[in-house]
Amino acid sequence: MLLAERARQLTVLTEVLEEAARGRGSIALVTGGIGCGRTEFLDAVRQTATRQGFVVLRATASWAERGAQGGVLGRLLRHAEVPADRAGALARELARVVAVGTAAAGDAFERWPADHATGAALHELSIELSRISRKAPVLLCVDDIQFADSLSLHWLLQLVRNLHASRIALVVAECTLSRSAHPRLHAELLRRPHFRRVVLEGLSPDAVAAVLAERMGGAAARALAASCHRVTGGNPLLLRALMEDQGPHSAPLPGGVPGDEPVVADAYADTVLSLLHRGRPPTLRLAQALAVLDERETGTGLPARMLDEEPTTVDECGRALEAVGLVDGARLRHPVARSAVLRSLSAPARRNLHRRAARLLYEDGADALRIAPHLLAARGRPPWAAAVLTEAAQRHVAADRIADARACLDAALAVSRDEGERVSLRAQLAGVAWLLNPSLGVRHFGELTSALREGRLPGRHALTLARQLLWHGRFGEAVEAVRRVAEQNGGPDTDRVTGTEIRATQGLLSAICPSAVASAAPAGDRGPHGIARVRLGGDPRIQAAVALSDVLAHGPGAPAVDGAETALRSMRLGRDTQEWIVCAVTALLFAERTEAADGWCAHWAAQARTRRIPLWEAEFSAVLAGVRLRQGDPAAAQKLAEAALAQVPVESWGVALGWPLAHLVQAATELGDHRAAAEYLAVPVPDGMCSTRFGLHFLHARGRHHLETGRPDDALDDFTACADLMRGWGCDQPALVPWRSEAARAYLRRGDTDTAHALAREQLALVGPARTRTRGVTLRVLAETGDGAERVALLTEAAAILRAVGDPLQTAGALAELGRAHLREGRPGLARPVFETAAGLAGRCGARPLSAVLAAELEASAPPGGRPGGGRPGGESDRVAALGLLSDAERRVAALAVGGCTNKEISQRLSVTVSTVEQHLTRVFRKLGVRARRDLPPDIALDAAPAAPAGSGAGGAVRTPRC
Repeated sequence: MLLAERARQLTVLTEVLEEAARGRGSIALVTGGIGCGRTEFLDAVRQTATRQGFVVLRATASWAERGAQGGVLGRLLRHAEVPADRAGALARELARVVAVGTAAAGDAFERWPADHATGAALHELSIELSRISRKAPVLLCVDDIQFADSLSLHWLLQLVRNLHASRIALVVAECTLSRSAHPRLHAELLRRPHFRRVVLEGLSPDAVAAVLAERMGGAAARALAASCHRVTGGNPLLLRALMEDQGPHSAPLPGGVPGDEPVVADAYADTVLSLLHRGRPPTLRLAQALAVLDERETGTGLPARMLDEEPTTVDECGRALEAVGLVDGARLRHPVARSAVLRSLSAPARRNLHRRAARLLYEDGADALRIAPHLLAARGRPPWAAAVLTEAAQRHVAADRIADARACLDAALAVSRDEGERVSLRAQLAGVAWLLNPSLGVRHFGELTSALREGRLPGRHALTLARQLLWHGRFGEAVEAVRRVAEQNGGPDTDRVTGTEIRATQGLLSAICPSAVASAAPAGDRGPHGIARVRLGGDPRIQAAVALSDVLAHGPGAPAVDGAETALRSMRLGRDTQEWIVCAVTALLFAERTEAADGWCAHWAAQARTRRIPLWEAEFSAVLAGVRLRQGDPAAAQKLAEAALAQVPVESWGVALGWPLAHLVQAATELGDHRAAAEYLAVPVPDGMCSTRFGLHFLHARGRHHLETGRPDDALDDFTACADLMRGWGCDQPALVPWRSEAARAYLRRGDTDTAHALAREQLALVGPARTRTRGVTLRVLAETGDGAERVALLTEAAAILRAVGDPLQTAGALAELGRAHLREGRPGLARPVFETAAGLAGRCGARPLSAVLAAELEASAPPGGRPGGGRPGGESDRVAALGLLSDAERRVAALAVGGCTNKEISQRLSVTVSTVEQHLTRVFRKLGVRARRDLPPDIALDAAPAAPAGSGAGGAVRTPRC
């Protein structure tokens, strides 16, 4: 297997044997890295020689025995396959040489040429070998010649000089990962006329594929060949180890193909260390230095200085590492190789190498990002490390490598002794840790708030601290932090940059905790409810916060929507904008621009995922869950809210926990999973949560759960709490939380229709005429307090609006109530198709409770013989079936008529004349067999939902329901 791509080299060695057999002594030097298949190659040569009748003498030198003079010669004797009549003579000569070596001083053979006695003994051994070759050609094969002892090298040198007329073939092999053999031997080999050099290079990708195919089949081999070649550099021994690591997956897979990347595990790691330990010690030390540096490109100067070695030695070892397939450039080929090499170092030795690397790089003026990893891995960091680590942390933050930034700042804080620097470092550390997990920064709050009170915390860090305190419900401290910054800078208008930061932070406080605004915002910046006024051309963060505050205080409106979208178009996702981006998207959501909120939120969520910052991903998931609830998709909302809590643990959400929890409770309630809703409600929440907008949503969701589980009194308590909070904040807008319609439903459950009607009427007045989702929801509840034709009209309009704004779940609920209203009016033929439409919508939305109710209604309203309308031809069901006869223009006019529009309003909406509208309606009445608008089937509104007027909040487009 491992002789792949070795045919050409074997041919060269066969020629060497043939020349020796003809009496022209030949020499070959085989070179290659450790693991290149050199041993297998030499075995193949020896087998060929044996078949051709050669006497084979073989030996392998070793590093451990390089000082034992005559050691290689002794092994040649032990492995000799000499004819019996010459074996004794050869043994005597070898023994004589070995005896000379044993008696000599340790460095006697380091001198060239050898002394007279040694030379004579070596000469007699050569003569005896020549005598043997006269009877049969001789192959003398020495592996790892670079480790041969000096005495054996003396003899080989003498043999080479007298080889030309003999029948002796000399094949020596050396490893490029080790020091070359004695230069005199190399020089003598090169000048011989019958010398051959054979280089065993790494396997090509095609050869790797061929080797893999023997083990795992052709398809799998083709899939893995490129990656296996990249990991091993074509080294056969590493390739064999890699195949071991594949385990059972390396067996032939009929029709199956594994992944593109191989498993790299223990066998590969062990082989890497084995290769290095078989080489020279400087080579192992260089590999260790390269593993510590872990840089793709580096000159020999830095590793040489780290190791206190000559650059030429390091350069030679580097070439050897590359030849053996362990490095690519200046980096070990695979992280597993690097880990294995680092494990070969003791902990103190590893730290020492990192410390030396950091010092040398610092002295060379290297980039902070190159120095920082070594400072983190070392102990006993020098005083200059704090500045380097701080710079590296800032670079990491800019590249969204938040965990790396936190590690650098932690180390810098441990090194720094300057109090001012330590305060700044601690503030930066808290801010960076915040992005990973908001709870991680809490441990720094004590020292930072003390520094703030003492005037030692810079303004920009103080404002960041204010936002973090706000998140954790420490509202008074957050307000105090903003106030102190304003005072220290002589008011927000003194320093334009700081003033902008102050107003942006105040706007954020206003949007999250409106009760904090009164004390946080300067009097000149407060509106009627303490909301900061928009300043034309101002910072987009201020525009975003003010847009949300405006929606909370005044409800949906064009100025707030325009401000939010302008801010979103002006900002890029970053540490200084993310919270305000959430504000702007939330403003669109509460302004009933669900489609726009969906698009923007999906855009920012995708960016957050790309940048892999957990807090951002979690917050955008929570916002998107709210969008999905308003789009009638509770199942998707539940998944998004669960993902948000998976990204950031519950205990780290602070007061913002109310939002994902509220979405989970509401989604579970809509889906009929009341047990899950109760479990979500049992999650402990921060004390200050209900003082924030997030707590408001939580109370609303809990009230919904109580209402759907038969506890209207508990529900009223929660809805009343919502009312108190919203009125106290000056944010009593139904688009935020429609507490009146929910309370009205609770009163209806208690049998108090009058109170319910009053609340629904009050909410309808606040909502206004715009065809928004909140208006549709309000009309549903108002219809429940009415009767007869009024109920049908209200529910018909509600269904049309809810379908138009893209909430299929609310649409299904409105249609269910409309169907029941038709039954009360004695029109079962109209009721059944409405129930069918509602059941389809509820089923696609996963609303099990509503689906169960509708299934019962359909079963109860099933006509005799299965024919709608009781089997009477010409009944209402036939008129419903005639919907298919209407043209598109007639459907649009009829849909608007069903929705309650007058002929003049229809003409304005569709840009046609009033006369054209009248003509269309006449044809519609005739085709459907009805006499008045009230008899038009509601399905028209569902199939051709009217376009919303400009500024209505529906975005001017019909949206396909998300179910």
